[in-house]
Amino acid sequence: MTDPNAIQPSELDQLPDRDPEETAEWQASLDAVAKAAGPHRAAYLMRRTLERAEGTGVALPKLLETDYVNSIPTAAEPAVPGDEAMEARITAWNRWNAAAMVTRGAKHGVGGHIATFASAAWLYETGFNHFFRGKEGDGSGDQLYIQGHASPGIYARAFLDGRLTEQHLDNFRQEAGGNGLPSYPHPRRLPWLWEFPTVSMGLGPISAIYQARFNRYLTSRGIKDVSDSHVWAFLGDGEMDEPESTTALTLAAREGLDNLTFVINCNLQRLDGPVRANFKIVQELEALFRGSGWNVIKTLWGSAWDELFALDTTGALVRRLREVPDAQVQTYQTRDAAYIREDFFGKDPALAEMAKLLSDDKILECFHVSRGGHEPRKVYAAYKAALEHKGAPTVILAQTVKGHTLGEGFASKNANHQMKKLTVEEFKAMRDRLDLPIKDSDFVDGVVPYGHPGADSPEVRYLQERRAALGGPAPARRVHPVPALPAPAEKAFAAFDKGSGSQSVATTMAFVRLVKDLVRDKETGKRWVPIVPDEARTFGMESLFPSLGIYSPKGQTYEPVDRDQLMYYKEATNGQILNEGITEAGSMADFIAASTSYATHGEPMIPFYIFYSMFGWQRTADQMWQLGDQLGRGFLVGATAGRTTLTGEGLQHADGHSPVIAATNPAALTYDPAFAYEIAVIVKEGLRRMYGEAAEGEDQNVFYYLTVYNEPLPQPAKPSGLGIDEGIIKGLYRFNTAESAGLTVPANAPRIQLLGSGTAIHWALKAQKLLAEEWGVAADVWSATSWGELRRDAMEADAALLRGEERVPYVRQALQGAEGPVLAVSDYMRQVPDQIAQWVEQDYPSLGADGFGLSDPREAARRHFGVDAESIVAAALAQLARRGEVKASAVKEARDKYGL
Repeated sequence: MTDPNAIQPSELDQLPDRDPEETAEWQASLDAVAKAAGPHRAAYLMRRTLERAEGTGVALPKLLETDYVNSIPTAAEPAVPGDEAMEARITAWNRWNAAAMVTRGAKHGVGGHIATFASAAWLYETGFNHFFRGKEGDGSGDQLYIQGHASPGIYARAFLDGRLTEQHLDNFRQEAGGNGLPSYPHPRRLPWLWEFPTVSMGLGPISAIYQARFNRYLTSRGIKDVSDSHVWAFLGDGEMDEPESTTALTLAAREGLDNLTFVINCNLQRLDGPVRANFKIVQELEALFRGSGWNVIKTLWGSAWDELFALDTTGALVRRLREVPDAQVQTYQTRDAAYIREDFFGKDPALAEMAKLLSDDKILECFHVSRGGHEPRKVYAAYKAALEHKGAPTVILAQTVKGHTLGEGFASKNANHQMKKLTVEEFKAMRDRLDLPIKDSDFVDGVVPYGHPGADSPEVRYLQERRAALGGPAPARRVHPVPALPAPAEKAFAAFDKGSGSQSVATTMAFVRLVKDLVRDKETGKRWVPIVPDEARTFGMESLFPSLGIYSPKGQTYEPVDRDQLMYYKEATNGQILNEGITEAGSMADFIAASTSYATHGEPMIPFYIFYSMFGWQRTADQMWQLGDQLGRGFLVGATAGRTTLTGEGLQHADGHSPVIAATNPAALTYDPAFAYEIAVIVKEGLRRMYGEAAEGEDQNVFYYLTVYNEPLPQPAKPSGLGIDEGIIKGLYRFNTAESAGLTVPANAPRIQLLGSGTAIHWALKAQKLLAEEWGVAADVWSATSWGELRRDAMEADAALLRGEERVPYVRQALQGAEGPVLAVSDYMRQVPDQIAQWVEQDYPSLGADGFGLSDPREAARRHFGVDAESIVAAALAQLARRGEVKASAVKEARDKYGL
């Protein structure tokens, strides 16, 4: 009996059914198919119906997974233009030389990776022969993010092309003596070849996405039309576990970046073993990318599988392929035909019957070597389809065998990532497999020879002709000869010289005001790229919204809620601001793309990325290294900086260490300015050094890190006198003396030098007054704009002395003759000012905010860390007491007086 209270099927759907009878007919048809032909046939029809609906524009949710087969069937594959046999010979030479290079290097203990390129060779060669556009044609060419562990194969191709010599190959991972090759893609070490550093796992994918996005930005803003540039990112399936690999997938789909293709080498292995031992990484990635809105192309099986799929009349083969976990597929690649017959085919009666029709050789061909990523025709079809797909980015999931062609000792072995060499006998077997004209006598004293068909051989001529047709060599990095950018009008910088008078202004606001003036410059204003991770209002940047606009490929399809306000939220297709949402990693990837545009596109851009200083370097320091590796230029701005200046936010927001992390990066010039006029001087110098006429021997490939503060304070006028600008740039200058500050001190008063950086100089100035008025001590106050640059200069002076050159560090020159001890103070851990301690001739203690931050008003926090003015006074008196210049009891008196 039917329960009248039971929920009826129609009640489970929120949408009204306009024709229940028709719906029932469709459901009955599905039931009939399942009953007559089985549930697998019903599932097949449903998938095909959904695919048909998607193809005709019917609005339905997409399938997240498809069968474990190729997306492009063999019958639909286009013919590969060119000479396939010639390309096979070229690829064979490259395989050989890549393995030879690493094996020869292993004798020197330098290591290297063989198996990755062996699996991915055709993924690269097909692109080089038919798709990747070089930089000598029109536009900027394509941008190639090469998988780091595949670098030996790229070097091997450059060797065949004549761009590298045997000496270069023999210096793989041996750079100190010159003519060496870096282990991985590294623009700083080999800047004519590599564009993008990629071996820090996960950074290649996110960088490629934001590079493709930045290409659209440049075109939309009318800076340069780079719509013909395509971004290709070659990734490993294991690399996709990194959060940065997938964090921006929805951005790429949301903005329709069809100028982007990911090629994921699915050899099912990571460094220690299977990527998804008990699961299927290809299916997982397909669902991930489809769910994110990407076009997915699966290139899994080679042509040898066509016969098997033709025999699969029941769908048993496809079902079995979906259920076998990756680790078992890896095992099949190393086992004999009998094992495969029993373990793979023997699980299903229909498959057992199919196996009777297959020879052992056929089974081994399919399960050992026949993968879609190893067949140029299938790779070509995938690449062509990717370029023809419009409206969304494409990911190609290409299945390969790790260690392919290297022999049974390598292929699919868990340890092959750590295996650095082949034996002579393994090389000879490889030679025979690749059909290369290398004689046994070429192996002299057990050393594997490099192979080259000759500079005028058909192979080399073919390779060079293909590259010429595609716009020149690739990969290649070119720094286009563009004129230095003209300096902005002096007025923008000089506006800060007079100070703020009685008005209190945070240095964060001062920096934003400076940028507002600079973006109006007729010559260079359009080249500024403001980048912010959804904190523009925190940093006082909302005034830039209506004037510059926020970049969006869709413009503004809505009326903003604050449209009637002066500083309304304005999006535009030609917007200048990149407001990235809450993603420091995405913002840094944006910055890297903009900061290297001078090389990638021949268009120097001036990015500034402003962020909570606590979250910038701490969260994305690896990308800061990538920025330095890629020779990027621009301004990183750590706002709301310091341990004690961000009132009430507490431990997780209180930055006391970002300059320490920044100091580890050789390309970072770190400044901690105290006053608005210092910011102006530093930015002006940064523009000259990075974008103007560089001085002889000066490295332009640097970036600046400025810390700025949200604490409103009076901004003083710039002191008069010679050397102020030089001191600001070099890192230290005397701001005032006790006398020039108008303080009354005895003629023979004890004297001390107070060095402060950033907001700490205000505490030093208060301490200067207390020391004079309450203790009869004269203090001179110095602004240490850059502890890091002082250290860098001092280290260079030390190196010069070792070369026999006389050179005195600037910090020693600046403090020469300064009376009394030196006391340094900052809003960072003491390690920051201690960077210069060994080069200061005077006694040099320091104060800093070591430890974890806490939630409290600024004054209480500074008292807690012992860096407030009263604590500085006590520390100064302690220094003078040790020298016998004040009474020892003065220290206790000060502590009692100030309640320390």
